[in-house]
Parts: sequence; C-alpha cells; structure tokens
Amino acid sequence: MTTDERTLPLELDRSAVVRLGGHVVDFLADWVDEQGSAPASDYAQAERLAEGLRRPPADDPGDFAALLETFRQAAGQGVNTAGPGYLAYFPAGGLVTAALAELLAQAANRYTGVAQMAPALVAMEHGVLTWLCDRFGLPAGAGGLATTGGSVATLSALLAARHSRPGSEDGTVYVSEHTHYCVAKAARIAGLPAERIRTVPATASLRMDVRATAELIAADRAAGLRPFLLVGTAGTTSSGTVDPLPELGELARREGLWFHVDAAYGGGFQLTERGRAQLAGIEAADSIVLDPHKSLFLPYGTGVLLVRDPAVLHAAHAADGRYLQDLSPTDDLPDFGHLGVELTREFRGLRLWLPLHLHGVRAFERELDEKLDLTASLYRQLVQDPRFELPWPPDLTVVLFRIRGTDAQNRRLLAEINSTQRVFLSSTTIDGRFFLRLCVLSFRTHADRVDEALGIIRSAAALMTGQNP
Repeated sequence: MTTDERTLPLELDRSAVVRLGGHVVDFLADWVDEQGSAPASDYAQAERLAEGLRRPPADDPGDFAALLETFRQAAGQGVNTAGPGYLAYFPAGGLVTAALAELLAQAANRYTGVAQMAPALVAMEHGVLTWLCDRFGLPAGAGGLATTGGSVATLSALLAARHSRPGSEDGTVYVSEHTHYCVAKAARIAGLPAERIRTVPATASLRMDVRATAELIAADRAAGLRPFLLVGTAGTTSSGTVDPLPELGELARREGLWFHVDAAYGGGFQLTERGRAQLAGIEAADSIVLDPHKSLFLPYGTGVLLVRDPAVLHAAHAADGRYLQDLSPTDDLPDFGHLGVELTREFRGLRLWLPLHLHGVRAFERELDEKLDLTASLYRQLVQDPRFELPWPPDLTVVLFRIRGTDAQNRRLLAEINSTQRVFLSSTTIDGRFFLRLCVLSFRTHADRVDEALGIIRSAAALMTGQNP
C-alpha cells in the first residue's frame, strides 16, 4: 500500500482512478473468463464468509486488491445467476457492457427525475422507451419510464389504471391463478383490500380463462362493484405460458377496463418473429411491464413500464413543491419523477441505451432465437423419454417436467440435479403437483450446457427410478 493509499481521499486524482480502475477491469476480465467453469451453485464457504463480512469498516483505508478478493469470494457463494448453468427462475444475464454503462452512469451521477436537470441524458432514455413502445405496437405518443423492476412498474400501472377509472378507489382487479403476486402486492400497497382481487381459474393449458373472466366481471357488476383492471400475462413465472391476449384485450375494451399485460419475462421476445407471434394482442394493452433484466440480459434492477397514454401516468403520479419553482417542464421530454413513484432517480437509461446501440438489436434477436431453439430441442428430447411427464409444451423458454412418481421422488430428483453444481433448476407446483422447472434464458447458455443439463437430468432420473431411457 502506498502512502497516498493510506490517506486515500474521497476525491481521487487521475492516477488513482487509473490504478483502481485497472484493478477492476482485470478482476472483471478474469471473472468473465471463469464463468464457464464456475459452479452453478455453491454454499460451502457461505457461513464462514458471512460471519467475517459483518465486521464494521475500519477508520483507516483498506487495501483495494484485498477488498476485491473479499468480494470475489463472497460473490462466489450462493446461486450463480449470471452463469451458463443457471436454468432456474428467470436468469439475469449480467451483460458486461451494461455493467460498464452503469459504471459511467453512476460516476456521472446525474439526476433524471426532472428533464431540465439532464435533458440530453433523459433524451437517451426516452429514445429507448419510445423505440420499445413502437416494437410493442403502441400508438404514437405512447411512453413510459425505466424502473427498478417489474414490481415498481406494476404499482405505477395499477395507480394509473385506478386514476383513469372514476369511482375505482375500491374497484375490482382480475388476475389468473398464475399471475405474478406483484399485482396483488401492488393492489395492497395502493390500499385495495384483498377481497377486491378476483382470481380467475386457468384452462387446462394454464392460460387465463376468458369466459370465466367475463362471467366474473358480469357478476361483480350485478353486485354493485366497480371492475377496473384486467391483467394478462405474457409469460407466467411458473410455466412461461402466454395468456390469450387478443381475447383478453377485446374483453377489457368491451367492458371498459384498463388492460394491463405483465410481460416481465416474455417482453424481450417481442424482438423475435416467433415471440411477436406468441405475444400477438399485446398491442391492445393500456400498460405493459417488461424486465430487461430478464429477456434482454441486463443487470437486476432494470424494469420498464410502457403506457398507451403517458398523460394518465402523469395524472396519477405528479406532485409539486415550492422548492421546485426553479425547474420547468422541458418540451418533448418527460419528467420521469412525475410518471412513477420515485422522485430521487438515477440515470437508469444508459444500461439500456449503450448495449442496444453498441451490439445492435439483431444481436439480442439472435440470442433470443437461440434460446427458443434450445428450449424446443430440450422439450422434444425429454418428451420422448417415457420416464418423464411433460404435460405442457413451452410457449417460450420454460420447460416443466417430472418423473413418473411421487412428489417426494421429484424433490429428490431436483436436489440430485442441483448437487452436481453444473446446472441449477427450480420447481413449481401446478394443480397440487410438484414439477421441476427449467428456463433457458442467459446469453451465456448455449447448446453445450443444455446438452449437459439433459445428460444430468437423465442420469439423475436413472438413479431415482432404476430405469435407463
């Protein structure tokens, strides 16, 4: 450690930035290079590390290389969500160029809640949002904002929906049994009682039942209630299934309900031809939530809300204070602080803008098409194996399967698969039955790892059942 580092100031000079930045870049390059061989999950040192990491910071400067090593060890414990073997939940790809964008954005530290404070940066973010609106078929004038994730975006969408429908302060919301629980959570935060959330049954194909939805809306109207929000899903969390969006959109229009589509997982596939076919009808939505930290491979904490009419979003969220009198609206640019729940707002748009402009949209399209191909191939091979049950073909990149046996056997199967540390799968429960859940989504996951996963699954199944395929 040098003398300068022993008295390291908060304001770094150029040489210190270069020195510390060099350590970070070297660390990052090594970390990326190791992803192919890193365990998909590892808890061996977690308890020991956690105990030591609880200590408070020292009064004097530490050694940066040693602190980086501490981070490396800590990040290696748990589930490696950025690695090629992470096939559980919805992988967040950890795109390096998005991380570099975030480094720049955080160093610049511009406030983007009001456009006047950073108009050019707001324009960058607004440009990506406008492009997304166009890709989803929303009309000219549509807009939105980038959020910390789908949960915050869903809350803002629900508030806009309620504001747009007079008398809906205690209105009713319609979801399916497979809708993400963030909708019910948003309703609760917004003050709606639990009994105002109507759960519609799903069809045998796990899709929201349109006829049952219509009947429930009619019954609620007859009882004097005020239906105001219908939620469809473009890729459910359990099964990746896409609800019948055209029919749900038509029902919402006919009944005068706000039509919200949760495309947190499936939204990125709108960039592909097959994805657009699966998500047909989403263009009728009044609001759409997507998580670029899922199917656009960006870091966790990257959500997007798109709305057909940003004026409604503004009306539901805008506020003012006399201390803001020096700030005025900027022509053609939104004040994001008036479109969502956040007032203190970082520049979140660069992590979207830089990778899209640097790699080009076709690079994302190719990766997503590859994931669709890999999923279809995996499903075909598993469905031909008589030891497995696969009741539902995948709409996108989630495959549900189980061995023909008890739930307890399938839980042991999942544990056996994950114990290899080469892949990490999750599970779900459908109609009271335990299913293993495999999602191919990371940009680091390719045919070699999916083939390896298939081999691991078959070997574990043979161990569990005593039957070779």
